[in-house]
Amino acid sequence: MDKMIDNKDVIVVNKEKLEKIKGIMRREGKDKLHVLSDFDRTLTYAFTNGKKIPSLISVLRDEDYLTEEYRKEAHALFNKYHPIEIDPSVPLKEKKKAMHEWWVSHFNLLIKSRLNIKDIEKAVQSNRVRLRQGAKELLSTLHKNNVPLVIISSSGVGVDGIKLFLQKNDALYNNAYIVSNRLIWDNQGYMIGYKEPVIHSKSKDETTLNEFDFYPKIKDRKNVVLLGDSLEDVDMITGFDYDYLIKIGFLNYHVEQGLPIFKKNYDVILLNDQSMDYVNKLVKDIVE
Repeated sequence: MDKMIDNKDVIVVNKEKLEKIKGIMRREGKDKLHVLSDFDRTLTYAFTNGKKIPSLISVLRDEDYLTEEYRKEAHALFNKYHPIEIDPSVPLKEKKKAMHEWWVSHFNLLIKSRLNIKDIEKAVQSNRVRLRQGAKELLSTLHKNNVPLVIISSSGVGVDGIKLFLQKNDALYNNAYIVSNRLIWDNQGYMIGYKEPVIHSKSKDETTLNEFDFYPKIKDRKNVVLLGDSLEDVDMITGFDYDYLIKIGFLNYHVEQGLPIFKKNYDVILLNDQSMDYVNKLVKDIVE
């Protein structure tokens, strides 16, 4: 038996089913595979030096990149909408409406606060947000084997912020396709708008891959490894006609509370802000 599976921080819900699917993926080969991943707290760590770091946008919000007024208003929005985001008693339709309001309000606040692309460049240099150990190896393996990586993220700093972060870590490759919020900049680098649709934490089931120009590169790659850290991340696969799917979830906190529902939605659960070691081994078993 694989020693990785015996690790107390790696939970495989159905070992027999997983091995069967992995075996099929291995036989069908890397040309049938693509990886679908969330960004914040999935490719990156959820904690740095024991402190919870939600996302790149939180670095902008918590540090002195913009005005004090921006910090106050951004925190007020967080305090208003985050409780709705995490409240299981709020119906999904109501959550989606609230999350859209939050993201749009925050984008308008960024415009008012004169966000410049250079502010994102500085935030990306912060050591508070770190690639998960082994993530760089994973991205390199996928690139070397010409396996597409699709990143779907509700990030408040959007496509540009994710690209800058991956560039900083020498991990941005041409097989990676980033689906995230698209901010509009003027000639001097100031944010002047954003493009619809707004991707927020509860709308990943509406982000269908066939709407994007990279879709022809993945449409026949119907074996998928999905990586996420929330229940909503499972919805990234919505609308894609896959054959075989392995869902790997990072359960970074509230383990006791979250484990039962994660077991119903993911095939493998990695506990306590794990490295990418398990994911690397699984992917290499399939492609090499």
